[in-house]
Amino acid sequence: MRSGPGRSAVALLAFAAAGSWAAPEARPEPGRHVAELCVATSPSAPPSCGPAQADVRTNGTMSLRVDDVVYRLELHSSQVDIVIMHNLVQIDEFTVPYEWAGSTLRFNDGDRASRYEIRFMPSKAGKR
Repeated sequence: MRSGPGRSAVALLAFAAAGSWAAPEARPEPGRHVAELCVATSPSAPPSCGPAQADVRTNGTMSLRVDDVVYRLELHSSQVDIVIMHNLVQIDEFTVPYEWAGSTLRFNDGDRASRYEIRFMPSKAGKR
């Protein structure tokens, strides 16, 4: 991990999720990243995955764009607030627990029996 302003931002994100991260170095640094969003809508179904563009911010928020749908995420100590937007129309909003597994953010929407994973690609491929 490089030193400088990016390191303190990563430390802020690590502090926001203390206790649920296995390796803080694996978290994405603030900035734009190439990512993959995977969603499974059944406990036995494999996830369906597709490309996404992520914008990680130093304040513990991030947005994830998949075509014209944007997932706005606000990470707290153990839960994430998620607002899903299609252009200017809000599609959904929910708050659920989350966890990090390496550079992958995972959360479940129990009301819809859906599992989500946001997989951040290595920084060399994802930085712009």
